[in-house]
Amino acid sequence: MGKDAVLLPNFDAPAEAFVTIMKDVTHVVHCAGLNNDHGNPNEADYLKANAELTEQLARAAAAQASGRFIYLSSVRAVVGAGFSGTTDEETTPAPQCAYGRSKREGEIRILDAYASYGRSDAAVLRLPPVYGSGMRGNLAALMRLADTALPLPTAALAGVRSLISAEAAARAILHLLTHSSPLRPVYVASDVRPIPIVAILEAFRQGLGRPKRVVAVPTGLIRPVVSLLGKRKSWDNLTATQICDPSLLISEGWLPEADTIERLTEIAQLSKLAQAR
Repeated sequence: MGKDAVLLPNFDAPAEAFVTIMKDVTHVVHCAGLNNDHGNPNEADYLKANAELTEQLARAAAAQASGRFIYLSSVRAVVGAGFSGTTDEETTPAPQCAYGRSKREGEIRILDAYASYGRSDAAVLRLPPVYGSGMRGNLAALMRLADTALPLPTAALAGVRSLISAEAAARAILHLLTHSSPLRPVYVASDVRPIPIVAILEAFRQGLGRPKRVVAVPTGLIRPVVSLLGKRKSWDNLTATQICDPSLLISEGWLPEADTIERLTEIAQLSKLAQAR
């Protein structure tokens, strides 16, 4: 932890504890949260971390901070992992998991907190999976899967996904903090082009120095196997096409990442170099 870092109070701490840490603060970017990378949280754990704590922080910021409040949310606040289609700022939220429901509740609470103070300078920034150094979650799992010399029967994976680089996400945050137009309640960010899951694996394999070796296996042969193994839901998630439409942010002057494949390859190369040290 850096010397200027300040620990957040617990979600059930008195309001004054949150007001105290807002002293001399102009803008707030709230990116802390609980996801399934940490232990085995239940619904109540998610709500405490991602909704109740968020509300406490937002209320203190609305009362004390003079600038803007940006809440980093997730596409999971809107759709489930098996959803196929395109989401934008107008998509009606229908989260399908405990994490997604807690992030959606966090969105509602920060906007309500600012509205209760007569303020409209808070916004939600919904992101697809974020890639970069130290990434976790499904993208990290895909890179581990790619790091093998064995052939992968993945050519049947028809899923296409929107992703966003950590740098592009940071640029989106900076844009929302500094652009002169009034904030809208919700924004969606992503790289320019969604890419097939197979292309993600191939980019990782190239960066890791692994042979391509992606084998075309008919979907009709895979589904019975994954069903027998109790992995049908995971398979359906991998074959879903989830696209985030960042048109609104782009229309305001934000520049998204255009070279997703090159960036994924570079991240895999850096990961391999780090492992070799």
